[in-house]
Amino acid sequence: MKLHELAQELGGKLEHANHDLEINGVAGIGEASAKEVTFVANPKYAAAARSTQAGLIIVGEDFPAVERPILRHSNPYLAFARAIELFYSQPKRAPGIHATAIIDPAAKIGKRASIGAYAVVEPNVEIGDDCTLLPHVVIYSGARIGNNFFAHAHAIVREDCVLGDNVILQNGAVVGADGFGFAKDDTGKWHKIAQSGPAVLDDDVEVQANACVDRASVGETRVGRGSKIDNLVQVGHGSKVGERTLLCAQVGLAGSTEVGNDVILAGQVGVAGHCSIGNGVIATAQSGIPNDVAAGKVVSGYPAIENRQWLRAVAIFNRLPELARSLRSSKPLEKRQGATIE
Repeated sequence: MKLHELAQELGGKLEHANHDLEINGVAGIGEASAKEVTFVANPKYAAAARSTQAGLIIVGEDFPAVERPILRHSNPYLAFARAIELFYSQPKRAPGIHATAIIDPAAKIGKRASIGAYAVVEPNVEIGDDCTLLPHVVIYSGARIGNNFFAHAHAIVREDCVLGDNVILQNGAVVGADGFGFAKDDTGKWHKIAQSGPAVLDDDVEVQANACVDRASVGETRVGRGSKIDNLVQVGHGSKVGERTLLCAQVGLAGSTEVGNDVILAGQVGVAGHCSIGNGVIATAQSGIPNDVAAGKVVSGYPAIENRQWLRAVAIFNRLPELARSLRSSKPLEKRQGATIE
């Protein structure tokens, strides 16, 4: 693909570029060759942009001027993602059902299904058109799944769960496992609480490897349209996750948590049960959230507080030894203030 053709596909504005240069792939900024595209957004990497061998660098509109072939774009990360798609396509799965797959006669599966070895589809399951179930996927009885479903090997959808269109489950993802619900009886033993409510994933949701969206004791657990759930995330029973929200690696939502739209919970954020996280909230990595968070807040630390306050507190924390030495070496407080203690 020639450079000007690539720019036409991606949008943006070319600078210092040979429009007829042939581009044959994408690569990282340190590895890219003269016929590959790379990406850099942060202005602090301007030096790397000057030294890379890449045939084209995709940058933001406010990136510093550099005498290199660049494509200025309002959304450089998205432009690079689209460039990857132009040079790499996922393996195509031919329609058909492997001889070792077990499909119950009472299951309904749409057109052009591709079902791999040892997959299991139980009774009364409904799956739409163009589904792909790779080896060892299990769909429990009564599950209802929309069109363009893609389940990687060992993904599981439990009984009566509901998945919309264009849902992707990566390897080992589990939708609808029992929520963690137990009540202590009079003898001190833990009595299991039946988890009767399904997990529901709306359209365009992706659940990545070994993440779990638990079913609810009553009602439902729901993940809204376009939300993405990273590896090893736990969505507790009865939780509600809004639209276009990102739950990054090892996030944990305790039961009955409510998370709004367009929220980002970075890696290892933990949210206590029955908390409400407003629309547009960002929680930085390893934050612990024991209380409600108002819409639009950026929070950090444990217990999570406003990010700027947390940064000031961390700066002071790093100076505590120095401050302690200063206090120990100075006069007693009452003498410094001219006070007399009886």
